[in-house]
Amino acid sequence: MTKRLMAEFFGTFWLVFGGCGSAVLAAGVADVGIGWLGVSLAFGLTVMTMAYTVGHISGGHFNPAVSLGLMIGGRFDAKDLLPYWAAQVAGAVVAAAVLFVVVSGGVGFEGVGGFASNGYAEASPQGYSMMSVLVIEVVLTAFFLIIILGSTSSGAPAGFAPIAIGLGLTLIHLISIPVSNTSVNPARSTGVALFAEGPAVGQLWLFWVAPLIGAAIGAAIWKMMTTDD
Repeated sequence: MTKRLMAEFFGTFWLVFGGCGSAVLAAGVADVGIGWLGVSLAFGLTVMTMAYTVGHISGGHFNPAVSLGLMIGGRFDAKDLLPYWAAQVAGAVVAAAVLFVVVSGGVGFEGVGGFASNGYAEASPQGYSMMSVLVIEVVLTAFFLIIILGSTSSGAPAGFAPIAIGLGLTLIHLISIPVSNTSVNPARSTGVALFAEGPAVGQLWLFWVAPLIGAAIGAAIWKMMTTDD
């Protein structure tokens, strides 16, 4: 279990540091910034690379919603859920702390601003309402779990699951960065919220509730569609 939790810690660290780091450090650079497309790719690449690297150790969840969905889908033991959640949140918080140190060393540093945090209303990148953010986070997390459960099922081509999952997360970000700044991952939201300026901590509840509900829905849909797991 210790090795599995280490894998979840470092996998989630990489997701937050790579994904949120690309948003904070590289997205808005004049003329050469990577923009939302680059950030979307960065999140997908973090999950794909760590799924190949440590997925054989821990299952490569890196996300409390994924762990819950896999448990409901019959792929993960309920007794391991809370330890996985703890490791994932710890990895996200440490990654956000390291990113904060990097950002604070920039020329003319005056604060981290939103720090790639998630939000609704005035904290949404395009001002979307709480209901809009709630709906899109539920729907996209549900589809993320369907992608994960399907690509790792016994009938799927072996060895390609991390690619499908990484590309799925990339697409999810392409859809929802303008709406919620894309969570579908309570750990990712928690890590950066603790260091962000603005309402991120006060709005954090939604980015636990919506992904967890979405994960449960996605797992239930998958169980209704298949009989091979």
